[in-house]
Amino acid sequence: MSIKTQAELEGLKRCGRIVRIALNRMAAAVRPGITTRELDAIGAKVLAEHGAEPSPPKVYGFPGAVCISVNEEAIHGVPSNRTLQAGDLVKLDLVAEKDGFVTDAAVTVRVGEVSPTAEALIRCVENAFWQGAKAARPGNRAYDIGRAVEREVRHSGFSVMKAFCGHGVGRTIHEEPEIPNYFERQCRTKLKEGLVIAIEPIIAVGSGVEKPQRDGWTVSTADRGLAAHYEHTVVITNGNPIVLTN
Repeated sequence: MSIKTQAELEGLKRCGRIVRIALNRMAAAVRPGITTRELDAIGAKVLAEHGAEPSPPKVYGFPGAVCISVNEEAIHGVPSNRTLQAGDLVKLDLVAEKDGFVTDAAVTVRVGEVSPTAEALIRCVENAFWQGAKAARPGNRAYDIGRAVEREVRHSGFSVMKAFCGHGVGRTIHEEPEIPNYFERQCRTKLKEGLVIAIEPIIAVGSGVEKPQRDGWTVSTADRGLAAHYEHTVVITNGNPIVLTN
């Protein structure tokens, strides 16, 4: 999507605020003993209270409102009766639609006290997002975002999970262009003012190679290394991008 009117921008901002509220509510509820299904119900309730709906069930038939992934699970974890334990890392990935606009965001949340490696991984994935956002300017190309993300991740000693990437968003979950989290010369889309994209570093301890799970949705790290995910929907402007979901 490329924003052409102030009304479109305001519609996306409203949707982005709802996603932020839902993620904040779920993150506040994270504790040892809660199930991922209970967290999913919290997110779904917030969306319903604000007249929004989750996009993954509508578009892809995903069996939940929120993708909730734990520890070595990187993305698309299915909400279940799994109980969170102290020391876990839980990823909350929410895409919502409101009045025809779609925004997408994800956070990685500590369950109680976590290991020093887990703390470093969370800091890295958040820093990588913001480095990528700095490169999201008119005249740059999609690969400039990926280059900035990859540089931060490598500097911190972690790995980009190259199978996954950011993307255009705004009217549905996944739109053009692709926004890799590493330098990919072929991703030459020139960034223009008004373009709406989701920047989403997905990184891991270890190799960063992915392994799909038997449920057909969840994707984990092949070597069972911890994974982290951080994402926001942004609008490219002539200055710093507008972060809609922060």
